[in-house]
Amino acid sequence: MTALLGGLLIVAIHILGALSSIMALMSSRTSQGAIAWIISLLTFPYLAVPAFWIFGRPRFYGYISAREERDSTLRRVLTRFRKQVEPFFARPDDPNGRIRTVERLAMMPMTRGNHAELLVDGTATFKSIFAGLEAAEEYILIQFFIVRDDRLGRELKQRLINRAENGIRVCFLYDEIGSRKLPENYINELQNAGVEVHQFGSSKGWRHRFQVNFRNHRKIVVVDGKRGWVGGLNVGDEYMGEDPRYGLWRDTHLQLTGPAVLGLQEAFWEDWHWATGEILGLEWQPLPAKHFDQFAVVIPSGPADLQDTASLLMQHAIHSANERFWITSPYFVPDQGVQDALILAALRGVDVRVVMPERPDHLLVFLSAFSFLAEMIRAGVKIYRYQPGFLHQKVCLIDNHSAAVGTVNLDNRSFRLNFEVTAYIFDDTFAADVERMLVDDLSRCRQVTLDEIIKRPLWRKLVSRAAYLASPIQ
Repeated sequence: MTALLGGLLIVAIHILGALSSIMALMSSRTSQGAIAWIISLLTFPYLAVPAFWIFGRPRFYGYISAREERDSTLRRVLTRFRKQVEPFFARPDDPNGRIRTVERLAMMPMTRGNHAELLVDGTATFKSIFAGLEAAEEYILIQFFIVRDDRLGRELKQRLINRAENGIRVCFLYDEIGSRKLPENYINELQNAGVEVHQFGSSKGWRHRFQVNFRNHRKIVVVDGKRGWVGGLNVGDEYMGEDPRYGLWRDTHLQLTGPAVLGLQEAFWEDWHWATGEILGLEWQPLPAKHFDQFAVVIPSGPADLQDTASLLMQHAIHSANERFWITSPYFVPDQGVQDALILAALRGVDVRVVMPERPDHLLVFLSAFSFLAEMIRAGVKIYRYQPGFLHQKVCLIDNHSAAVGTVNLDNRSFRLNFEVTAYIFDDTFAADVERMLVDDLSRCRQVTLDEIIKRPLWRKLVSRAAYLASPIQ
């Protein structure tokens, strides 16, 4: 009897492997991914089947359903808000469709009347955010991937408590995986003061129990719909350079004022609706920034999109560059489309520079990059390693006319598994600010040479190639 049950179990697992391989064939985004899953599911179903159901789902289907529900309810509110923004819609000359493409990826209009202020480290970022919290008159929307119960985390908690006790509505969202070490008493103190706190979980409900590989990597703060913050910094002492393991922490955030803040607010609304089931009703009146008239648009991206928004946005930015494309990313394992775009840009004479950290905090991601750096360097892409500490900023500069600051890393997780957000600013003055910042960063870097890549020992090359095979789930 035991042998019979064992035999039936083996047959059932192989049948499940075959059925899962059909799902992989129909749902995988690339042929390489489909082939890899099918071979694994048919050959090693005992390991591959659970891995596929945890890591192989291409879309965040529960969020898609919630978005459809939102479209029938909250959409009326958002439509009214967007009508209020219509006087600020930007209509710049766009003969090559450069701006129109970004708008369509964002599903948001480009607006004018904005001001983007670059915040070049943790001190500047949280000084600006905390000042914004103190100035709130109606509501605060706040969302981070990582929130720690350390000095910075406790200061944020106390400021949110003070605001809630003064009658300001505070909605606080955090990712359940990124903030998994956040203690319960931290949440309880906020809730007891009247702060509305919820975690963003990917595996909510029985139908979506296998979606644990998705993350909400966004960092958004909105005050009264008038001012917003977005960028690379989370809430933790290491982001202030106070963790001896990392030393100096190089990161960048952005304060946005003007009608484009609606994009940050809408991204938060969608995430809040998924996490709580609540339609967040807020009154909002768009106001232009004083003394500034910058063009800006906010691009949310994530695994509920019909397209790979983050990857397409990056490829579009690279193809838009005529003179230079500079980018910084702590994790550099881009998909083939982005790799090819960088190489093509360098071949047509664009000054392509990629700035990465010298020291890793995720070893597999660090090793994976060595698999394709030689090809890029041969094509003319310049690779730099930041020396003083850990570089975590996500910034790109296109020619002298535009720049982007956000949460997207150049890896598969940001392109396809994480919810991300990017602020894209079309303005010469802002681009000049980003240029000055990146020139200073480059002065603290060393340029990677072709020799150091190709002369590595064989065992290191093998380890890098093996790490690169795991890049889809890193």
